[in-house]
Amino acid sequence: MTIPYRFSALSRALSRASLAALAALATWLPFAAAHAADAAANALCPPTAEPLTAERLTAGMKTGKDHGFLWRLSKNGRVSYLYGTIHAARPEWMFPGPTVLAALRDSDTLALELDVLDSDVQRRLLASILAQRNDGLPAELTFRLDRQIKAECIDDAFTFAKFAPEFQVASLSVMAARRDGLDPANAIDLVLAAVAREFGKSVASLETPEAQMQALRMPTQAEAIEFVRSGLDELESGKARPMLRRMAKDWTDGDYADLSRYERWCDCVNTASERAAMKRLLDDRNPLMAAAIDNLHNSGQRVFAAVGSLHMIGPNGLPQLMKKRGYKVEQGDFTR
Repeated sequence: MTIPYRFSALSRALSRASLAALAALATWLPFAAAHAADAAANALCPPTAEPLTAERLTAGMKTGKDHGFLWRLSKNGRVSYLYGTIHAARPEWMFPGPTVLAALRDSDTLALELDVLDSDVQRRLLASILAQRNDGLPAELTFRLDRQIKAECIDDAFTFAKFAPEFQVASLSVMAARRDGLDPANAIDLVLAAVAREFGKSVASLETPEAQMQALRMPTQAEAIEFVRSGLDELESGKARPMLRRMAKDWTDGDYADLSRYERWCDCVNTASERAAMKRLLDDRNPLMAAAIDNLHNSGQRVFAAVGSLHMIGPNGLPQLMKKRGYKVEQGDFTR
């Protein structure tokens, strides 16, 4: 299959997709402008991700394989799609396989949590992060957080430290996965946004930067302290990385059954604060995204909606919510 990429236009688009914009893809990664320092100079730092260029995109599209979870949505004589993505991935996973690519081609609009190549989204995302409350932490937690920032080789630690502590620890939890080859710079959503533009598709955001950042913010300082302490405990004990590795394996293997049991094995909903955060991050956002997808579909668009795979599980997941809105929902099965 030949894909006529316009190299100059695509290169300009990719250059605008700063790592801060990639952060918008993952609720758990609101700031990704930081990255590993030169691994050759510091063997303790995680490897630096290879930049996504137009040439690399063209080469990757020739060998892309299907991963993740895909649903076909039928209503009012039109077909739309739900696609569950992963926001921190290996380089070879970035590029859509033939089934995903065909579904995207068959659609009019790509709908993402946030359109990562939209300059206004990038601007508002940064403004939203900088506007968050950054109340003081106990000295013990500040010390531990600073130590973790150094351990993850954050280039601009000064700027990073300006963000609210819950945003910092959530970002660090994802950055730790780079040591297992899972990097937010390899976000599938970025490639989908670029490819959709090359196909002449419109690209829509299902959420606003402000709403997505608000979902991670703790409502009280006491809850923020508990969230930071719990996150640092997981990072320092090494518990965070196995959870992300298991999620990644479920995604690559298409193991929807295991992913659906996420809350049983993630060890991440042990406290009232953690349970409340999970509700804000998933259950509270899913109905709004379902409504946005429904509005696009009802306007006459065939929609390819690509969002994080955790939004697809449980009775409040997007597949079930779309059924409640009158869609016939059929889960696909990739040949692996």
